[in-house]
Amino acid sequence: MLRHPGAFNSICARRGRTCDPSLFKRTRRLASVATLSNHEIRLGQPLHGFTLKRQKHVPELQLTAYELQHDRTGAEYLHIDRDDKNNVFSIAFKTNPPDNTGVPHILEHTTLCGSEKYPIRDPFFKMLPRSLSNFMNAFTSSDHTSYPFATTNRQDFSNLLSVYLDATLNPLLKEHDFRQEGWRIGPKNPGQQQETQDSDDTLVFKGVVYNEMKGQMSDASYLYYIRFQDHIFPAINNSGGDPQKMTDLSYGDLKSFHAKNYHPSNAKLFTYGNMPLADHVAQISRRLDRFDSSQADGNIKVPINLSEGPLYLTVKGPTDPLVDKEMQYKTSTSWLMGDTSDMVESFALRIMSSLLLDGYGSPLYRALIESGLGPDWSPNTGYDSGGKVGIFSVGLNGVRKEDVPKVKEAIGASLREIYETGFDDSKIDGLLHQAELALKHKTANFGMGIMQRLQPGWFNGSDPLDMLAWNETINAFKTNCAQEDYLKDLLDKYLLNENCLTFTMEPDENYGASLREEEDARLAKEIAGMTQSFGSEAEARAELINQELKLIDVQSKAPTEDLSCLPSVHVQDVPREFERKPVRDSKVGDVKVQWREASTNGLTYFRAINALEGLPADLRILLPLFTDSLMRLGTKDKAMEQLEDLIKLKTGGIAVSYHSSTSPHDIFKATEGLSLSGYALDSNVLAMYELLSTLIHETNFEGPEAESRVRELLQGTANGALGSIASAGHSYARRHAEAGLTPQGLLNEQIGGLTQVQRTANLASRPSSEGLSDIMAKLRAIQDFAVTNSPGFRAAITCGAESVSLNESALEGFLSTLDRSSKIPALDESRALDTNFGTKTFFSLPYQVYYSALALPTAPYTHISSAPLQILSQLLTHKHLHHEIREKGGAYGGGAYSRGLSGLFGFYSYRDPNPQNTLKVINDAGCWARDKRWTDQDLEEAKLSVFQSVDAPESVSDEGMTRFLSGVDEDMEQRKREQLLDVKKEDVVEVAQKYLVEGMGQARVAVLGEDKELFKDSEGWETRRLQMAEGSGGEPEM
Repeated sequence: MLRHPGAFNSICARRGRTCDPSLFKRTRRLASVATLSNHEIRLGQPLHGFTLKRQKHVPELQLTAYELQHDRTGAEYLHIDRDDKNNVFSIAFKTNPPDNTGVPHILEHTTLCGSEKYPIRDPFFKMLPRSLSNFMNAFTSSDHTSYPFATTNRQDFSNLLSVYLDATLNPLLKEHDFRQEGWRIGPKNPGQQQETQDSDDTLVFKGVVYNEMKGQMSDASYLYYIRFQDHIFPAINNSGGDPQKMTDLSYGDLKSFHAKNYHPSNAKLFTYGNMPLADHVAQISRRLDRFDSSQADGNIKVPINLSEGPLYLTVKGPTDPLVDKEMQYKTSTSWLMGDTSDMVESFALRIMSSLLLDGYGSPLYRALIESGLGPDWSPNTGYDSGGKVGIFSVGLNGVRKEDVPKVKEAIGASLREIYETGFDDSKIDGLLHQAELALKHKTANFGMGIMQRLQPGWFNGSDPLDMLAWNETINAFKTNCAQEDYLKDLLDKYLLNENCLTFTMEPDENYGASLREEEDARLAKEIAGMTQSFGSEAEARAELINQELKLIDVQSKAPTEDLSCLPSVHVQDVPREFERKPVRDSKVGDVKVQWREASTNGLTYFRAINALEGLPADLRILLPLFTDSLMRLGTKDKAMEQLEDLIKLKTGGIAVSYHSSTSPHDIFKATEGLSLSGYALDSNVLAMYELLSTLIHETNFEGPEAESRVRELLQGTANGALGSIASAGHSYARRHAEAGLTPQGLLNEQIGGLTQVQRTANLASRPSSEGLSDIMAKLRAIQDFAVTNSPGFRAAITCGAESVSLNESALEGFLSTLDRSSKIPALDESRALDTNFGTKTFFSLPYQVYYSALALPTAPYTHISSAPLQILSQLLTHKHLHHEIREKGGAYGGGAYSRGLSGLFGFYSYRDPNPQNTLKVINDAGCWARDKRWTDQDLEEAKLSVFQSVDAPESVSDEGMTRFLSGVDEDMEQRKREQLLDVKKEDVVEVAQKYLVEGMGQARVAVLGEDKELFKDSEGWETRRLQMAEGSGGEPEM
């Protein structure tokens, strides 16, 4: 998986978010040697070939860190001992990319395709259903590659550790794996051994990573960010790979890169959790001791020198059909900051970045977005501390051509004004309060978060122990802030100068066509080179087809190969009884309240739902805009800036959002409503409720200023929509496919699907002269009934036992501020949304790859078929669809899913070059599953896959939420657990026949991608185009 930590990792809040505290923390069992506890290990003490170099106790994080070094190879190893059952491992290597071919990324994929100890095809993916891990993946970052996993099971940890170490240090790196995962030329849809109706011998570029990056480059936000990085950081090439350069990479280049970089001397190892360090060290050392010391890559790359700025650069990019044609420019200005290994200054720069950019009241938001220069931040906006030298950027999307130079001018003027007025101490206090709550908030994935926060700096010269010393950093920052003008001096030092880069992407209507022409020319050149080698084009073509058929033969044998070399945990390791988290019910007035009393570090978590019955579609589709408006418009008495400051000072965040759920007993019954949520210190609960009440009741939807702010929200949302679809196109396809099947499917589509995207784009395109008076009236109408103290209102509170009485009193006070009831207006039939979703819909979008989904209605959560359907989805994914859609088809991802709570079963593909072939595989999947001779091992692995998510660790704030949100109580969960464990082979065959074969006639299909006339009206397809409405904001085509 490609991962650029700095890409969207700035501390500045995105539009519509008040504050996110997480930004501050950017076989047989081995013989136990745990008799030596972590606390008994002494500095300088040898331990299984490692030596303990340093250790540090960090009480505020309730952990102790141990820094070790492997004696033989010099490998660095950081272990974090913490009372947390969710243990984490990672091995990572410095992988500075030598060019733009994506060799680190392709190597990340191919290392996982087989190793010396596990010489089978794709042991990584075959381990997924043989594990109880709650996280398994690999990441290619800009200058390093990491392989992490997390699990609560000790045997599972040992198994995965063995597989990961062998995959990275001793991979087979076979050429056919390079061709499958990287790139190759082959027939688009080969007929294999016999001609078939669907065969297509047209030669094309293929490869999983090749198609992944074509999809990634279709995301205009990513494209802007990566082109910006190309120019400000040319020393770091594109680690993910540019498809235009990827085809220059040879198999020999791949092997050489591995030999150079994947060595223990160039590695950093990380473990976290409550399992003994000595156990880990013993197992790791046995693998590392086989290697001698080698030269580590100590080359830390830095950005270009901007001391002789300003520098201006412009590149071309795609147009966005959902954005005004006159607002297609993206531009930003960037400065280089200090050495990120200075923890205190780097923290101060994060704070300064947040003060400048965070929230609607921030000075740069007002100067750039509120002023109308653009609707949303550019993708690189914020402080990026992922490299050796920090980079601060500010910019906008959706800028008019004539306004591009004005953006830089406005940034400069705003920064100079801030320098004159200084920073508000109360805003700094609010950010520090967020940091305090982030430390108290108990998350289930704390260890993975720590690993991801440490690695970028660790590879760029920062001390990991310093990075963990949270209180030391904050206390030093407070000391510095006590000195006059500390942050102002940093502002002056780094930003009040012209040593900057202004980077602009201008729209090119022919951008997509140029990419296709370039790819065609590159393909022709490659074929011409082969033609010269083989003597004729016919012989070259025959050789390429023959290579493809050989690869298919290898791929076809993989599903039946002997996997006995792979370790596994077993279903017997899964407890038949799940760990219950007791809750109790009470009433505060007429409102039902669920209580979860737990250790929360002095925090209270609040959740409430106000059910809305009879909500018309023309109001429902405006609920996302309504909830965004609550966090934007302010009240008659308080500007949004003042409310944001209070939220940061008094809470860990509050939110109002849409909620819907299907009955666990009937998939054709759904409820919907508005959800309120927030958390705060127990001492601030009253303030949290007061802020929620203020936002709900007092947000001012009157007047031209409110209308202007709503238009600003619409334009910002529309501006980012195309990129959001590109990054999760399969989810949008899935929502649209499900919309015609069940009530909740329709609700989800209207709220968060392509229907919502099109409506937002249409409203955003309305001329100012036409106004939004009708929309403002509807938002006011929603405000009248949004939250009421009625039988439809219910609440859930998670807190310590010591704060229950305080919370009861506070909740009673909050409820007293709510109206008893309010009538929902009737539907305006003349403007009702189209709810007629076709059976096969194609959405034409400017992407280089496709996203597809097929969905079917099945059975409710409590039905006896629900459990075998969940097992079937895992069997299809791991035993059939991954093989057909990803390995053979070249898509980045594909599989089946079973939504137990919504009663839907479906299939999807992601960044798929050949959706027609994928849909054929999907349509035949039911018969394949029915006719398959399933083994006991197949069923065992499918059950393990299901329980990875069922038994995944929960954050304390999530405990009891399944019951509260969906009505599934612990007795239902226990029955489902038993049903899952007891599923038999004949149960799987039965549901495959009933729902996937006999029920296929009810299927709905949606595909997103470039219109190449693959999906024709004559074959039952309806083609739709997402685009801005012409002229005025009429109703969406959908």
